[in-house]
Amino acid sequence: MLPDESRSSAERPPEGGPPGCYRHPRTPTGISCTRCERPICPQCMVAASVGFQCPDCVGGGHAGTRRATTRFGGALAVDGGLVTKLLVGTNVVVWLLAAYVLAPRLGQTWSLFSAGRDILGGPAGIADGPDQWYRLLTATFLHLEWWHIGLNMLVLFWLGPPLEEALGRLRFLALYLLSGLGGSTFAFLVAGDWMNSVGASGAVFGLIGATIVMQLRSRGPLAPAMAFLVFNLIVTFSRPGIDWRAHIGGLVLGGLTAAGLMYAPRERRGLVQGLAVAGAVAIEAAMLLIGMSLYGA
Repeated sequence: MLPDESRSSAERPPEGGPPGCYRHPRTPTGISCTRCERPICPQCMVAASVGFQCPDCVGGGHAGTRRATTRFGGALAVDGGLVTKLLVGTNVVVWLLAAYVLAPRLGQTWSLFSAGRDILGGPAGIADGPDQWYRLLTATFLHLEWWHIGLNMLVLFWLGPPLEEALGRLRFLALYLLSGLGGSTFAFLVAGDWMNSVGASGAVFGLIGATIVMQLRSRGPLAPAMAFLVFNLIVTFSRPGIDWRAHIGGLVLGGLTAAGLMYAPRERRGLVQGLAVAGAVAIEAAMLLIGMSLYGA
C-alpha cells in the first residue's frame, strides 16, 4: 500500500496539485522544511536563517541547545540590577515607616534586641525563643537614622549590580539574605545576653566579602576591594555604637557563601551551589542554637 492510500479522500490534496502539509493534509503547499523536507503550510512554517522549518524540527533543535546563563550559573536577565534596586527600595520604605509613620513601635519590634536569662525581666527578644527569631531578619532592613541608611544603601547600590549580574537574581538574593542573617546570628552568639542593634551593615559587609571572592575567582584587580574593606573595618572598630559583631559575621558568611557559589565546578554547579547555601544556613542555625543555650530560657 502506498502512503497516500492510507488517507481518506477528504484528507488528500487535489490530484496533480502540490502536496498537503504534513500537519494539515487538506492544505496544499509548495514549501518544505529545510531540515526534514516535509511539506509545511504557512500556518506551520517557522522562519529560520535559511528557509523555513517545521515545528517538530524547531522543537528538536531547541531541545539540544544549552540555556544561556550568567557567569556563575544564574538565569540571564535584561536588568542585571533589579534585585539590588528592590532591596534598596525595601530598605528605604522600612526606614520611612520606622522613622516617621510607625515610630517608635516598628523600631522596637523589628530591632536585633536580646536580653538573656540573667537580665532582670529576661529572657526577652531573640533569647526569648522562636517567636522572636524573626528579628534576626527584620533588623537587617531596619534603619533609624538617615545617614545610616544612606551609607548602607550607597554601598549596596555600588556593589550589588556587578554581583547580581555575575550570580543571577536568585543566587544574589540568597547571598544578601544569608550575609544579613550571618551578621545577626553571630551578633547574638557573642552578645545575646544584652544587645540591641539595627541595620543592613551585616549584609553589606557580606557583599564586600563576595566582591573580594569574585575578584580572586576572576583574577581581577584586588587592591580596590581590599582597601575598601580595610577602610570599613577601621571605621567599624574606631567609632563607638557600631555593632562590629554583625559586620564580621556578615563578612565571613558572605565570603564563604560566595566562595561556594563562584568556585563550584561547572559540571556539578547546581549541586555544589545548593550545598554551599545549605551549609551557610546550617552554620547560622548552629550559632543561633548555641546562643539560645547560653542566654535563652
